[in-house]
Amino acid sequence: MNGAVMKNFVTEDIPFASAVVGGDLFVSEVDESDGSIARYTASIAVLNNISEDHKSLAELRDLFAGFVERAGAVVLNLDNAETAALAERLPAGKAATYSLTDPSADLVAGDITPGPMDIAFTVTERASGARARVRLPAPGRHNVSNALAAIGAARACGVSLAQAAQALEGFSGVRRRMELVGSAGGVTVIDDFAHNPDKIAATLATLHAFPGRLLVMFQPHGFGPLRQMRQAFVDGFAEGLAAGDVLIMPDPVYYGGTTDRSVSSGDITGAVAARGRAALAFADRAQCWDELVRLARPGDRIVIMGARDDTLSTFAADLVARLGD
Repeated sequence: MNGAVMKNFVTEDIPFASAVVGGDLFVSEVDESDGSIARYTASIAVLNNISEDHKSLAELRDLFAGFVERAGAVVLNLDNAETAALAERLPAGKAATYSLTDPSADLVAGDITPGPMDIAFTVTERASGARARVRLPAPGRHNVSNALAAIGAARACGVSLAQAAQALEGFSGVRRRMELVGSAGGVTVIDDFAHNPDKIAATLATLHAFPGRLLVMFQPHGFGPLRQMRQAFVDGFAEGLAAGDVLIMPDPVYYGGTTDRSVSSGDITGAVAARGRAALAFADRAQCWDELVRLARPGDRIVIMGARDDTLSTFAADLVARLGD
């Protein structure tokens, strides 16, 4: 079970498959958004990172500490300070660790070779000295980290390193995770679920490894998250955008209610612009659409970012069509 459409699970009859049934294992993506993670007791718990998103860091530390302490075995990322701190607190032998940089980890990635829409690396298992080459059909160093986490979970299930590495090469990706929508007029359009500062930073870093200006339309996933992560969003875009890139923001996605609207998209773009990056806010997406088309020139990459709104994918597809016209 996954929180987004898994391309490996999709069939003609099930175009929006986020789950598949079969086998004697239950594998599920869980997160902290509604607090229900406090009810999970995993045989194998995989924790990629702890970073501000739906709750404060203090709440997240408690929730995730309980999650890993209840688990039978744990796979943890040493490249994230919060999960590395958790690893130090667990009993010896309970956690298997992974890293892109720390040679003390149980699984370490090296010889990383990025491509525009994929990445290759060599994984080394410290205990056995075994090595395997992996070509992952998903770009970015953050996906190397995700792949190490998957290998760690597979090893905990008794799968060999070579089998795990080979299986990853058949991973088709997840819908709206750095998904190439299409190209027209020399402009490439990418659809991406990035919605918190860490995910946005990972996407920007991945795309900046290759040439081409970025036109980023980021739709915040609600007024509450925008208010809670206001400064982190400003810092992330001010530091993550390159000279020449442009940030465009519509109002947050809104589903009704008495939400506090004290922080707007304009507050974010205004602060980003004050720090020397091009940033604009518009009241609605139609205006964003017009501005993206006006700005786009051959060699640019347009990135549509945001969560909780499936119409962003339609927006991205329609944008390709309009650029073609």
